[in-house]
Amino acid sequence: MPGLTWSLVWPPLLAAMAALLVWPLFGPVLALALFAACLLVLLAHHAVNLRALARWLVSPPGTEVPEGSGAWGEVFNAIYESSRMRSSGQLQLNAALERFQRAAEAMPDGIVMLNEAGQIEWCNPVAETQFDISNRRDHLQRITYLVRQAQFTDYLAAQNYAEPLVMKSLRNPDLTLSIQLVPFGDRQKLLLSRDITQLERLETMRRDFVANVSHELRTPLTVVGGFLETFEDAEHIDMTQSRRHFQLMHDQTRRMQGLVDDLLTLSRLENNQEKMSEETVDVRALLQVLYKEALSLSDGRHHLRLELATDRKLLGNARDLHSAFGNLVSNAVRYTPEGGDIELIWALHDGEARFCVQDSGIGIEPQYISRLTERFYRVDRGRSRETGGTGLGLSIVKHILTRHQGRLEISSEPGKGSLFCACFPARRVVA
Repeated sequence: MPGLTWSLVWPPLLAAMAALLVWPLFGPVLALALFAACLLVLLAHHAVNLRALARWLVSPPGTEVPEGSGAWGEVFNAIYESSRMRSSGQLQLNAALERFQRAAEAMPDGIVMLNEAGQIEWCNPVAETQFDISNRRDHLQRITYLVRQAQFTDYLAAQNYAEPLVMKSLRNPDLTLSIQLVPFGDRQKLLLSRDITQLERLETMRRDFVANVSHELRTPLTVVGGFLETFEDAEHIDMTQSRRHFQLMHDQTRRMQGLVDDLLTLSRLENNQEKMSEETVDVRALLQVLYKEALSLSDGRHHLRLELATDRKLLGNARDLHSAFGNLVSNAVRYTPEGGDIELIWALHDGEARFCVQDSGIGIEPQYISRLTERFYRVDRGRSRETGGTGLGLSIVKHILTRHQGRLEISSEPGKGSLFCACFPARRVVA
């Protein structure tokens, strides 16, 4: 700053020039006294301004800049401009940091900032919930002291963060987390955690589904393949015995066909992109058809009764409703012992439309009821295969009722029978 330098230099020079002018006229003593007096005045001026500068520097932000003349005025202005620019930059930095924290807090994944020593510097609310930690309480606490799991500690120590770590939460065994560390900055780390519980459940369901389909198809294929090998190796075929073999192969083929049909139906129902076509369904006419089908399936082994307590119709898909109601009816016929009673009921209850199938079968234990709508779930696998069921019927019923905003209610008591009710909301009931 050339102007500031000149402002500091010219007062001593002016005093020296005055002393030189006085020297020839009044002698050296008076000249030196005048020079010393000028320097004392200049020193006092600097002392006063230095004191003002010191007070201003320790004063609260926003205090008015002291008045200064000459070089000190330029110094005060330069410091003020520098402070203002620094304050503006600090405000911008604080605003950016606040935006980052708000964005991090809004993220669905957990975020934990760790320093070089593995201590918590900051975490968002999701991470607090997933790891049971607190941003305030656990500040600068080692993460390994709070998350005491061997696999987590080994993951941190290995320093191989290319692949995420999948682990169960000790505090919440139903929670599955995918954890990955991302190094950044000056040997800091960002701990990212994601709740993949639902993905794990879907993957487990997929594996079980593939295993169950393979198991269900293996038995009929084995039967058909075994008979074909027998016919291939036989020199003389006994037609009387062969008719029984053909019948068994036909039954197993129908079983595989039923399984494939149910799988296709379930796949169609689970396809959310397919919009359901709706119409007014005459439930009374539909149930009369199902009642005749039930009589044919029962073949006189049960006492069947149809009760149509209302003439209300439903807004829905006729094909899907026929499939859902048909599954409930066929299950009752299959799982009710010979001589048992089966009742089909169509009625209104508290504004809802309900189709109920009541049977006098052996009933179901309470602990199994909640799982009946799972694909391929069977309380008694042996009995289910004897009756020809695919294990997908109630799963199909559940999906169809969900598409109709309905629900399936199941109540059963061992030794006294079961009651399955398909319930539809009032907005789907048509007068």
